[in-house]
Amino acid sequence: MSTATRLLLVRHGESQAQVDRVVGGPTGCTGLSDLGRRQVAALAERWRGSGMEVDHLVSSTLPRAVETAELLAPALGNLAVAQDAELVELEPGECDGLSWDDYQVRYGVDMRSDPYAELSPGGESVAGFLLRVGRSLHRIAVDHAGATVVIACHGGIVDGSLTCFLGLPLQRVADLDLRSTNSGVTEWLVEAEKGRPLHWALRRYNDIAHLEGLEAGRSPDPPSIG
Repeated sequence: MSTATRLLLVRHGESQAQVDRVVGGPTGCTGLSDLGRRQVAALAERWRGSGMEVDHLVSSTLPRAVETAELLAPALGNLAVAQDAELVELEPGECDGLSWDDYQVRYGVDMRSDPYAELSPGGESVAGFLLRVGRSLHRIAVDHAGATVVIACHGGIVDGSLTCFLGLPLQRVADLDLRSTNSGVTEWLVEAEKGRPLHWALRRYNDIAHLEGLEAGRSPDPPSIG
């Protein structure tokens, strides 16, 4: 007998950090831009009255993700937003809040060629980040077995889920160059069977049908701190 869990990963709307081109960790993140709010509102309108039943609404603790979840909540039965610190974007370390131009001058770490290098002192590497992505999403799937969970998170979490659950080797991460879109929806169906590992089935990636007529938003500078 199997139990299926539905995880809907929503990348936050465009952030002010993206507009200002700053590293958007806990210091640099100041929430969504005006366009970002419109993007999330478009998704909320798409879901409103769709009949989709959602059991839990979760967000990372960064302001842009929390704001995204709060804008979606009225379309999801006014669910309370549960914040989860393990869902934040790659931890930047001491470069948090710097402009990307200043980052390149002071640090300029090429994480695409070295997945074990930290973005800056005190930050995460791509390898360490992906371990956290897999661990956190696995935990949520187990804790909410059989439920439908909307998760307001980040480009790194969304794209990292593909690396983790499609079994892609770490060395391929740079080659894939994944760029999920602001407010895009990625859906996983996770099945659990006693005595066997979880089975992750990708149902859709980066669904942005609701953005017709709206700008898709700016892509963050690599590595993704989105």
